[in-house]
Amino acid sequence: MSTISTDELRAARNTEYDALQSEHGGYWRHDFVDHAYLYNLYFPPESLFELFTGRIHDLVLNYPVAQSVLAGLVGTLIGQPAKRLVVGNGAAEIIKILSGHLASKLIIPVPSFNEYANAAPQGNVIEFALDAPSFELDVERFAAEAISVGADFGVSVSPNNPTSLLVPHSDLVRLLALLDGHDCTLIVDESFIDFTCAPHAQSLEGHIGEHRNLAVLKSMSKAYGICGLIIGYLLSSNEKLVDDLRDGLHIWNLNGFAEEFLRVAPDYRQEFLESCESVRADRDAFHEELQSVPGLTVYEPDANFIFCRLPDRSASGPAIERHLFVEDNIYIKHCGGKTMTDSCRYIRVACRTQQENSALVRALARAIDTVVE
Repeated sequence: MSTISTDELRAARNTEYDALQSEHGGYWRHDFVDHAYLYNLYFPPESLFELFTGRIHDLVLNYPVAQSVLAGLVGTLIGQPAKRLVVGNGAAEIIKILSGHLASKLIIPVPSFNEYANAAPQGNVIEFALDAPSFELDVERFAAEAISVGADFGVSVSPNNPTSLLVPHSDLVRLLALLDGHDCTLIVDESFIDFTCAPHAQSLEGHIGEHRNLAVLKSMSKAYGICGLIIGYLLSSNEKLVDDLRDGLHIWNLNGFAEEFLRVAPDYRQEFLESCESVRADRDAFHEELQSVPGLTVYEPDANFIFCRLPDRSASGPAIERHLFVEDNIYIKHCGGKTMTDSCRYIRVACRTQQENSALVRALARAIDTVVE
């Protein structure tokens, strides 16, 4: 029986790595540790899966409900009127309509989640650079730029992706005031807010009724650990914005499994809160461990992932990412595709279990010392 040489094995792993770049998911079909995508590993509980199993025939065989009912289900979960809600097949579906069809001029701090810019027609996006090394949002400068360019939509992702940095609640309230009267709606993307130390205090959902120029967008997939169900929502007291977004959706934009999750999610509030506490504990321990890697700049995280700058002596982010996959069966996310100075020097690592996090720290330290481009 012939054996596979080390070089042949590495070649196969490199081929697999290259193929993954265009898959954007389905990683569970591959046998590697995923520190790239951003999951809550502690939710849903097993009892919820058992509930789905018992109802699988009805969920597969029947049409799901339409938007008005979905909005009511999310409204029940978050304590908001259905008329203020748009429920999407993930936040990405809402972003596609917002950036691609409603926004004439959209301004977004960068680096950030690329989909806002990717979904917009060419020339419709203004990128507002967040200055290194802090990557903090200067709301006065951002508001002045938004007004100067005549933006009708501004975006703030908080905590931001990839930096994992929260924009303080008070700063966002001040930004809303600065934009008020300038026909600019602020979209606050709170997809990772549940992993902050005080989610309720940091969220702007409670301010929706006070600001018609505010909309809160949230991907539920990440916080609730249901990436395969794909659910997101936008919350706003601006009825025209809600109606315009709903007009862009097709009648059955969520499947029956997603609908069923929304129906039962309120019964699992306590389990969800406890799951987020567990993620925060793992993340904080992960952050401390990463600081032991010589030369690595580790940003203090507010979300369930950590933003790092590689030392200048090491190989680039893309090279480190490939090496970790090929040699250690670990997949991380380099930031080479982000709009920022020295983007290839930065990486984003998702928090997983403490054992997996420790293994990544050891592998990353080795890679920084040994990888040569």
